[in-house]
Amino acid sequence: MGSSLRKKLSAVLLAATAGLVFAGNTAKANDTKKRIVILGDSITAGYGLDLSQAYPALIQQKLAQAKLPFIIVNAGVSGDTTAGGLRRVAWALSKGADVLIIALGGNDGLRGISPNETKKNLLGIVKKARLKYPAIKTIIAGMQMPDNMGSEFTERFKKLFPQIATASNSYLIPFLIEGVGGDENLNQADGIHPTAEGQKVVAQNVWKILLPLITKKEI
Repeated sequence: MGSSLRKKLSAVLLAATAGLVFAGNTAKANDTKKRIVILGDSITAGYGLDLSQAYPALIQQKLAQAKLPFIIVNAGVSGDTTAGGLRRVAWALSKGADVLIIALGGNDGLRGISPNETKKNLLGIVKKARLKYPAIKTIIAGMQMPDNMGSEFTERFKKLFPQIATASNSYLIPFLIEGVGGDENLNQADGIHPTAEGQKVVAQNVWKILLPLITKKEI
């Protein structure tokens, strides 16, 4: 990825940050089903797409097809970082949660934020969630950086998410956009955000980890 794409990355991040919007909530206030909150950034929010095309909505469809009594809360905000997630996690969980999927960190990496800071924030999110709901199950969604961020940084960043999952006793999605990142056919013109077809792949990446967890008897 060359300098022109780096400029695109910066432009998209600035635009997204300037227009922070809560992506929506598929849950109804009086719904008694168990809740899965996805705390994420523009990928979760379905940047450039209708909200119904974003992977949280697609997972809701899978839940319905499997006749599982869960609802998805899409707490995705375009441009968000792990620091932003740490600030708003309590609000995102304010109506309750049985599972929290943390899909943050990509914007940290693109901005060159220290992996140590990202790790601290992600662990802080898990801690806050468990203080509020001790029995909550947590899933960490891994991300990776393009090679032009430098080999040392990209390697540290890649290892970060498995380390956090282990340290926090969380489940791990190895790479949220596995099979999508770098594929121009599955990404929008900016080369960063998945198309509707790309979102279907992301949904499957999440579903592979989520399904075994929510079908355990203790959930």
